[in-house]
Amino acid sequence: MSIPWRVWARKGHRWGAIIVAAPFLLVIVTGLLLQIKKEWSWVQPPTQRGQGKIPAISFEALLAAARSQPEAGVRDWADIDRIDVQPGRGLAKVQAKSRWEIQVDLATGAVLQCAYRRSDLIESLHDGSWFHERAKLWVFLPVAVIVLGLWGTGVYLFILPYTVRWARRRSGANAPATARLDPTSAASPRDAGQSLPP
Repeated sequence: MSIPWRVWARKGHRWGAIIVAAPFLLVIVTGLLLQIKKEWSWVQPPTQRGQGKIPAISFEALLAAARSQPEAGVRDWADIDRIDVQPGRGLAKVQAKSRWEIQVDLATGAVLQCAYRRSDLIESLHDGSWFHERAKLWVFLPVAVIVLGLWGTGVYLFILPYTVRWARRRSGANAPATARLDPTSAASPRDAGQSLPP
């Protein structure tokens, strides 16, 4: 006896939700934080503006500016993760491996802001790379596939009662017409109002 598809859909939906509960919750929470990272300085420091739009300082000046902030823990280039140069705002964001961000004016070399940046950590949690580089492919990608399956089974289970109800109404509406066309269901003389011979 074959098991109906709706039973498989319910079981798959239930067990799929249990399997992805923890990693999907992490994806949701970190995704919400990343959505508001520009509005919440705790996640990502707000971007300042420099005095000009043409870079006038050297990389050595950027390193010196980063070194001037003891909380960042920058001693040499090995402590720098990356530099984000934004000529349109007239600044460069020097991001240290300690997750501190030093924003430097490209015209004067002055430090505009030094703050802790959590958005990169949250992004690594969001895609799974914080746990292991292969976690993105072997854990979080299957989780995404299962979530896609949950969406499909959820839509199916939502529309299933409506399709069943529609099918029942349709079959009920066609029943009288079928009965009238059935030659085996001819009325008896008594049912037709005719008198029977004595």
